[in-house]
Amino acid sequence: MIDAIRQLFRPKPARPLPAIPAGERVYAIGDIHGRLDLFAALAEAIEQDDPARGQAETTVILLGDLVDRGPNSAAVLEGARAWQGHRNVRMLLGNHEEMFLTTYREVGHMRNFLRYGGRETILSYDIDQAAFHTAEIEEAHELMRAAVPETDIEFIESFEDWIVVGDYAFVHAGIRPEEALDKQRRHDLRWIREPFLSHCGDHGHMIVHGHTITDDADVRHNRIGIDTGAYASGRLTALGLEGTTRWLLEAREEDGVITTSTKPA
Repeated sequence: MIDAIRQLFRPKPARPLPAIPAGERVYAIGDIHGRLDLFAALAEAIEQDDPARGQAETTVILLGDLVDRGPNSAAVLEGARAWQGHRNVRMLLGNHEEMFLTTYREVGHMRNFLRYGGRETILSYDIDQAAFHTAEIEEAHELMRAAVPETDIEFIESFEDWIVVGDYAFVHAGIRPEEALDKQRRHDLRWIREPFLSHCGDHGHMIVHGHTITDDADVRHNRIGIDTGAYASGRLTALGLEGTTRWLLEAREEDGVITTSTKPA
């Protein structure tokens, strides 16, 4: 009986810290939402931070929602594609990319797309803005189809659903708790909030995600959220990972001036 009681109060062994494989480094960037200014500044900060930390096989992961709400979605897509041309940059498909693709294909999704930031995305392309503002839904859809190049659609279609590096899994929104990663529904990967956000159990990987806005990076024992609401807050956050070390990089816009900073996670 005494031994059983002692077992209850015996300290549990510390959980090993999640790790990135030796020789690798990862930077994950939260939801950009058309903020080209912040994206460009954060990309430059990563380009400076990476070599300063020594040689490694580096991967940059954009967690999705590159488009909508902010003013420069078309240019963000162009910038991401250009960055991918000289660095290993991988993209996750977020719920806003999903809405973009479904709307491009089917006019029936147009009203909902416009309501949740799609208007800003369409207007970031070379389009007759006066005609778009006065167009009926069907006409607006035709203008969208004419303005958005097929190369952008193909680029977005190449985005991934989830990425695993070592003990970390990268998704846009989150996962359905207690379900294996390869069994997850795409809808959950792109849209879920609860029961993922409040789940306290082990997910099998440390989950890195965006989608849900927080004032600062939301670092928990089983997940790390890095959507700091760039389109509204003027703050875009990235998470750096190497071995068991984690750090945060941020691009911040205040009064038209953009600064970057780095701190431990």
